[in-house]
Amino acid sequence: MTKLESVKKILVYTDGGSRGNPGPGAVGVVVCNVHGEKIKGYSEYLGKVTNNEAEYGAVIFALKKMKHLFGKKNTKNMEVEINSDSELLVKQLEGKYKIVNSRIGELFLKVWNLRIDYKKIKFNSIPREKNREADALVNQCLDAESKAQGLF
Repeated sequence: MTKLESVKKILVYTDGGSRGNPGPGAVGVVVCNVHGEKIKGYSEYLGKVTNNEAEYGAVIFALKKMKHLFGKKNTKNMEVEINSDSELLVKQLEGKYKIVNSRIGELFLKVWNLRIDYKKIKFNSIPREKNREADALVNQCLDAESKAQGLF
């Protein structure tokens, strides 16, 4: 595995989901090197959110986790490709779709402010089939939370 300090470009796969809309939500993030080899995977329970809030939450979570994983000094020189199966999220972050929901507007600003800690961030819309691992992390997290609450 490459030394984390020497990484200049990474691929990140993000997914967020909720069971119900709104409902219990979680995020899944998979960090890979430029060859697509997994460096790290993460998930986190969000509580009650909409699907779109969870998708934004996944990007916010990923950007924060990468600063911890690589260090803020290293992320300043890092190019990041964030891959999501949410076309709405990607189009909004690219400035191609208008944001009308105030909560999504707040989350957009959080992403925008986190971007300054990186050399370059590119957002890609990908098919769900190419985001299976991040999706699996979301579902594992939601299943574990449901079990912890005694829901199944």
